[in-house]
Amino acid sequence: MTNDQAKALRMICDAVIDSVRAAGPLGAPAGTLYAVLMTHGATLDQFERLMAGLVSVGKLTKRGDLYFAEEAQ
Repeated sequence: MTNDQAKALRMICDAVIDSVRAAGPLGAPAGTLYAVLMTHGATLDQFERLMAGLVSVGKLTKRGDLYFAEEAQ
């Protein structure tokens, strides 16, 4: 991965986390998050891997089809 690609990935992750945080305690629906990323060219597999990564490092949690930012818990 190039430095520019790493920066772009970091910006995407930050945007997703900020969006989930903005959803508050009700959570952010996975389908809505995917739809936004899909309009920018993300595939379902890319979305699922991105979200799994954010969950695995503890930035987000997932319950059912909803994502939550740790600060919103």
